[in-house]
Amino acid sequence: MKALTDPVPFVDLKTQCQELTPEIMPAIEDVIRRAAFILGAEVDEFEEKFADYCDSSYCVSVASGTDAIHLALRAVGVGPGDEVITAGNSFVATTFAISHTGATPVLVDINESDHNLNVDLIEQAISPRTKAIVPVHLYGQPGNMKAIQEIAEKHGLKIVEDACQAHGSEYFGKRAGGLGDAGCFSFYPGKNLGAFGDGGAVVTKDPEIAERLRLLRNYGQREKNVHSMLAFNSRLDTLQAAILLVKLPYLDDWNNQRRKAAAQYHRQLADSDLVLPTENEGSRHVYHLFVVKHPRRKQLMDYLNKQQISCGIHYPSPLNQATPYLNIQSAPHGLPVCTELADQIFSLPMFPGITSSQIQRVSDAIQSFDASVK
Repeated sequence: MKALTDPVPFVDLKTQCQELTPEIMPAIEDVIRRAAFILGAEVDEFEEKFADYCDSSYCVSVASGTDAIHLALRAVGVGPGDEVITAGNSFVATTFAISHTGATPVLVDINESDHNLNVDLIEQAISPRTKAIVPVHLYGQPGNMKAIQEIAEKHGLKIVEDACQAHGSEYFGKRAGGLGDAGCFSFYPGKNLGAFGDGGAVVTKDPEIAERLRLLRNYGQREKNVHSMLAFNSRLDTLQAAILLVKLPYLDDWNNQRRKAAAQYHRQLADSDLVLPTENEGSRHVYHLFVVKHPRRKQLMDYLNKQQISCGIHYPSPLNQATPYLNIQSAPHGLPVCTELADQIFSLPMFPGITSSQIQRVSDAIQSFDASVK
């Protein structure tokens, strides 16, 4: 049992890896024995099982979450001259993926309550060039997909979900990723379902989208050396698929552990100066991140760091402040909510296996800081 003075990591991947080593090593060794490193049997098996997990019909694995969004957008028909609407507070990979298609990202401000896309602003951002909406299920909670679906249907737009932080989250009983035309996931090691390197996947119910994705990820090939379209090399390697196959059965339990940790944070920090995350009606938040707001963020984070409690900032600035997007169109101009929140939000330690005593230590330190500045 860890002492109450031990450091609290922001994320602990080592413990999970150690616990799963007896299962993962034989899976890796089997791939090595067969030398089936590219599009081996484990890739097909993982795609089938992850599609089932997401209540979807098809899964096409790719090399990263960024590639998942990029290739999904191409697969639904997005290209040069188009515009794609997304939130202004995501990681830059979301907008990079849009830009890689030749389309232009259009940023929309967010709700202060859940930090997801403000659906009341979406129609302000729609133009004759708009082709798709990329809602970002930020921190592990789906956005208002009912409203987004209605807007998309009204204007003839495609929906490509950025579910890269939302493995296993639900919206009125339906899994994230299965709520639009395509849903995109990252298997970066720190995700709720993480590989031992980069990886990603797209799920869809549309067989034509799935077929285009298979071509786009593998040089446009249905058969070797027959190239039907200009495409890419973006494949999930078999070693990573083997690892993900071992980890997938644990995902729901790991998400439940995150939710239990979030509930303890909510109980113990209810009277603090923090603004705590909310869970929307009909949503099942899987707390990839536990993001809070504090008026004295820098001072509090410095204090926690001195207590050997690690925290993070997700994300330090809105996307309209990134160099490639300084003059980008946004609704409203300047993204006021994104901008205000970026100066106050930070993320507390959150991972499967975080102990009650670790959460207690974090909470006590925050309460101590609040008391010291009053």
